[in-house]
Amino acid sequence: MESIGFVGLGLMGQPIAANLIKAGCRVTVFNRSVEKARPLRELGAQVAQLPQDVVSAENAIVLTMVGDDRALEEVTIGPAGFGHRLGKDGIHVCMATVSPDIARRLQSWHAQRGSYYIAAPVFGRPPAAAAAKLWILCAGGAAAKPRVRPLLQAIGQGIFDFGEDPGAANVVKVAGNFLISAVMEGLAEALTLGEKSGIDKQAMAECYVKALFPCPVYQNYAPMIVAGGAKDVGFALRLGLKDNDLVLAAAEKVAAPMPFASVLHDRFVSAVARGRGDADWTAIAANVAEDAGLVASSLATKREG
Repeated sequence: MESIGFVGLGLMGQPIAANLIKAGCRVTVFNRSVEKARPLRELGAQVAQLPQDVVSAENAIVLTMVGDDRALEEVTIGPAGFGHRLGKDGIHVCMATVSPDIARRLQSWHAQRGSYYIAAPVFGRPPAAAAAKLWILCAGGAAAKPRVRPLLQAIGQGIFDFGEDPGAANVVKVAGNFLISAVMEGLAEALTLGEKSGIDKQAMAECYVKALFPCPVYQNYAPMIVAGGAKDVGFALRLGLKDNDLVLAAAEKVAAPMPFASVLHDRFVSAVARGRGDADWTAIAANVAEDAGLVASSLATKREG
């Protein structure tokens, strides 16, 4: 039975940690808000007071699912960070959507101490995490991957390996989130055109999903876009803006123009300015409707927590 640490118990981290416990792992968790650890304590997890306390052995494995680069640095290499205790042959598996740059910096930091860094961001909303149906993007030290693979298999339905540069997995992740947000924007614009032309949005969406795009992203997001935004917050819009910033920064670094990403950036900024930062990121559909002179659904103003 593997003993692991888990840092970050948000909408994604909590179900992932729960599935690791159900798979037979001994899990020690840390979260800034202790109340989010209570359901996991009931499943058998130990609850740490500081990030460094999740390390149970010198060659431990610690998984992180935190909000951004700054939070990742704080829990890893900050004064109470677990990285200082990880030790030789320990492994840090970062499942968060962070920048390629910080992934590479942390890989180097860990390597200097004899430990490993594996980037393992995921595709999938909280229900997929709860059902252990995530798609996992994996990149980092080859020597560490065999030990990590059983853990990733316990929480996902498939693993894509992108080599030893951890930044590669993060580029794939933020580019993928760009594609999803482009789908949301495109659906919102097309369905708004239909609505203003007197066509039933739901019927229109069903047509597209069956005839043109019979794939998971369209199937999952079309009903949310029809409703003007998801009822339950699976991914906050402010985090969508953060990921959009990440993809634009990655594109600028390699001189790869992404004009659609720039358009989406303005859409996200506008949505945040209209008070939708804590709504689900599908609430950008409400901005499209308002720009067309329609009344946005009340779902688009639902706030997290």
